[in-house]
Formats: sequence, structure tokens, C-alpha cells
Amino acid sequence: MRKLFLFLLSGLLLLSCQNSTENAVVDNIMARRSIRQYQDKAVERDLITRIMDCGINAPSGQNKQSWEIRIVDNPVLMNEIKDLLVAGNPSEDPEFIRGCFRGAPVMCFIANDTTYRFSQFDCGMLAQNIMLSATAMGLGSICLGYPVRYMNDSAPCQAVLEKLGFSENFQFCLCVGLGYANESPAARERKKEKYKFID
Repeated sequence: MRKLFLFLLSGLLLLSCQNSTENAVVDNIMARRSIRQYQDKAVERDLITRIMDCGINAPSGQNKQSWEIRIVDNPVLMNEIKDLLVAGNPSEDPEFIRGCFRGAPVMCFIANDTTYRFSQFDCGMLAQNIMLSATAMGLGSICLGYPVRYMNDSAPCQAVLEKLGFSENFQFCLCVGLGYANESPAARERKKEKYKFID
């Protein structure tokens, strides 16, 4: 009788662990928000490294891992980058350009391999892994496209791209900002009609 009890108890504990793991993943996905206000607090590089390790464990076509990431967490360098973006886009509102990184203290610049046609999809999955793992580790995140347009379409901003040092055939395509959140935005409504079952 005692063996049966222990067997049943161990089975319940196993199911409990599986459910808590599953729920943790689902809860993390449902809890992630785009953060646009960050605390004036540096993020530890050990924590950034753990997040990047999660990022590069994203799936990729043919396991090409067709991405490169350059991480900037130095506020002096970030200000230099903002200054170059302002100088390279004189027809745009300079305050908007300076704010296009949303104040995130860590910026992950992601480039895709232009020789592989599915590389941008790979980079999207990489970015999602980065953002979800950041949420799990207590950080906020935001995915950004504006800096891409400002940097790739402006000759003066080539200095920024040179500083980032992407390999040949890699093109800057996406930014992910990270930091300690200074806001807790509510979830926006999702359009359930965007998915359908087809019989």
C-alpha cells in the first residue's frame, strides 16, 4: 500500500512540474509587453549574455543561424549613434530620431545574411527569443524598425554601421532594446479573427 501511495504521489508531482513548466512558458508569452520607458539602470552583462544565449537557440533554416548581433550598452556610444542619426537625417525631427531607441539602455543591433533568402525570418525568431527570455529574467524589451530606416538609408550613418562591424553580406535589419522597465502597460486587444481553422 505504501509503495502504491509513493508511486501515485511521484506521478502527481511529475504532472505538477510539467504543468508549471508549460504554464510558465505560456504565462511568459502572455505577459510580454513592448516597453517604452526604462529605468536609468545598467543591465549586468552576465544577464545580457544569458539572454543572447537564449536568442541564438532560436530555430533557423538549415541551422544556418543566419544572423549577427551587436550589443551596445555604453551610454556614451549610444549618444554618438543618436547624434549620427540626427546628422544623417536632417529633414526629420531630431527629437523623434533621438528618441527612436525608446530610452532602452541596451540595444541589440541585428543583421541578416543577404545571401540566404530566409534569413530575415531567422532574425525574427531570434528577436522573439531575446524578448521572451528578457521577460523571463525580469527585463523589459521592445522591437524597433525606425533605427533601421534611419541608418540604412543615410550616407552619414554608414559610420555607425562600420562601428557595429557586421560581416560582409550582412545587412542591419532589426533592433531589440532591453532594460529594466519603468512602466507596466496593459495588454492591447488581439484580433482573434486573424486565425481560422480550415476544414
